[in-house]
Amino acid sequence: MASTVLDVRGTVGSSSLRPERVAPEVPSSGALRRIPVPALAAGVLSVLEAVGLLALGLARADVVLASPVRPPGWVVAVSLLLLAGWIVLTAGAGAALLDGSTRTFLVLTSVVELAAVSVLGGSAVLLPLPTALTGGLPLPLLFAAAFALPIGKLLLVDAPSVRAWVLQGPRVREHRPDPVVVHRSLCALTLGCIALLLGGFAVLNPVGGDPVGPVAGVVSQP
Repeated sequence: MASTVLDVRGTVGSSSLRPERVAPEVPSSGALRRIPVPALAAGVLSVLEAVGLLALGLARADVVLASPVRPPGWVVAVSLLLLAGWIVLTAGAGAALLDGSTRTFLVLTSVVELAAVSVLGGSAVLLPLPTALTGGLPLPLLFAAAFALPIGKLLLVDAPSVRAWVLQGPRVREHRPDPVVVHRSLCALTLGCIALLLGGFAVLNPVGGDPVGPVAGVVSQP
């Protein structure tokens, strides 16, 4: 009887009194050490798209503002804010995918881009877009390129290697010591040499001499 009570007490109380032993995590042999090509392509496309949108916004802002049919000021302000926010979101989505943090961010931005291009394409059938926005390009070619970019990013980000890359999580970065702290004497010697060179140059070539010199003669020549 005593033995059975002890056995029951051991089976019931062992789970709450004794800590569970967690098996050591074994690293997977199929882990990706380098970023896959589809993830690299999708991330680079997102970053390049952000740079292109920034260049397009800077180039077309003057054209829109100098146009005789200029939109109201609040429309221009809201458009610039939306463009700036979208540039940051697009670049952030590409950087997050390259880092292996998430791919959902890039998927959402690509879906929103497809929806926006679809709405603009439907409205362009009824209301023609201004030339300042299209740059004089044919609308079919412009919308084909606008559709191809988010569709290409969605196809790349759905690759199995990209899913495996994101499932691994963000890359672990090695902690490297500060080179200034490690090579303090070398840094001090380098700064001292630079200071001596600058001081010697200032002593040998003082400022405030004859203004008519070779440089002044070259500048004054027609």
